[in-house]
Amino acid sequence: MRRSRLSVYVASLLLAVGTALTGAASAQAADSAAIGGYVALGDSYSSGLGSGSYISSSGDCKRSTKAYPYLWAAANSPSSFDFTACSGAQTGDVTASQLGPLSSATALVSISIGGNDAGFADIMTTCVLQSDSACVSRINTAKAFVDSTLPARLDTVYSAIRAKAPTAHVVVLGYPRFYKLGVSGCLGLSETKRKALNGAADYIDAATEKRALDHGFAFGDVRTTFTGHELCSGSSWMHAVNWLNIPESYHPTAAGQSGGYLPVLNSAA
Repeated sequence: MRRSRLSVYVASLLLAVGTALTGAASAQAADSAAIGGYVALGDSYSSGLGSGSYISSSGDCKRSTKAYPYLWAAANSPSSFDFTACSGAQTGDVTASQLGPLSSATALVSISIGGNDAGFADIMTTCVLQSDSACVSRINTAKAFVDSTLPARLDTVYSAIRAKAPTAHVVVLGYPRFYKLGVSGCLGLSETKRKALNGAADYIDAATEKRALDHGFAFGDVRTTFTGHELCSGSSWMHAVNWLNIPESYHPTAAGQSGGYLPVLNSAA
């Protein structure tokens, strides 16, 4: 009996110590992200196009104070915050003009990239203005690009990030699905086009996640947080086609940035 009670006591003590150490490590990781520098890279989904409140000095990059990087920095007070994400950016633009702030002092990096390489704007134009078959064909062309070319481009970007910020925690964020399917009475694109566009988002997310994980980076899947807030959901966090401001079409609103992207970065950071 004495041995049994002693064993239970020792096991409980070890469990308590292990839990304390794990908690301390988690807290230390969170603190390091807040204490060190944060650099936000990427395309329009990271710059905040569609959410308004654009920073005037960012020009056509359309960096917003309502974008998830700006919101994260405001809430966590990193030692430095550099916001270089730019609307329209492709992988080559990231390596050419966005990596300057990265250094050994950088603790956290976030990035969304790849959609423009795959022809996001042309895909949306085709699907909005042309037939179902033309839309599906253009998406199939983009999928072939994602298979054949995008992985190497992502590798180049991710390797460059790691080279310049060797100890940073890097979070690669994906893209949301655009539409809630099977909804009657929702005007706009056909169900065929909606399904194809959602499939395209899944396709590029899968490819991006694999490359991110292979580089030891975290992948932030925003499809989960956007579920129930797609176009045709009745509570959309995405812009539909906006004929008065075409570039903002199919981009997250301010609610999409704060409710869709920010929680994912919070979890992954």
